[in-house]
Amino acid sequence: MWIEVVAAALVGLSLLWLVFEPVFTTAGARPADAIDMDALEDLEDTRSGVALAALKEIEFDRETGKLSDNDYEFLKQKYTVEALAAMRAEEDPTPGDLEARVEAQVSARVATLRSDGGTEAVCGACGTMAGAGARFCPACGKPLRAPTACGKCGTDLVPGSRYCASCGGRVAA
Repeated sequence: MWIEVVAAALVGLSLLWLVFEPVFTTAGARPADAIDMDALEDLEDTRSGVALAALKEIEFDRETGKLSDNDYEFLKQKYTVEALAAMRAEEDPTPGDLEARVEAQVSARVATLRSDGGTEAVCGACGTMAGAGARFCPACGKPLRAPTACGKCGTDLVPGSRYCASCGGRVAA
């Protein structure tokens, strides 16, 4: 009887250790050139994000056996070069350029707020009158006005565009 109780206790402790082991141990050290693939979820809207997502996908395909080692090496080389080129193109601008872009964003936002000041808007989708300064229709929830300037770089947007032609940023609905 005692042997069964001790065996059950050991099995229970082993299961608890397996469940809580990740909490108490640190993950193995990653190689210096390893890319953090989990941090790429929000980047797929940019050129570098697409290339990094492709790297993540080919890594998964190699691990699951869908991709041979030769094909993996070829594709890894190709998308690594693409990702590096895109990242270099997206590097932070010089401080003067950054100040000019921030100033343009602030000016665009102030102009937008001033133009929304006192007039009531009419929803183009359902015809409902919205209050002064409203950005969305109170009846159907659609945007009353499309943005006219990019939120990231302040560049004027082409009407109906989903992405900024200058920086590639997603345009808010």
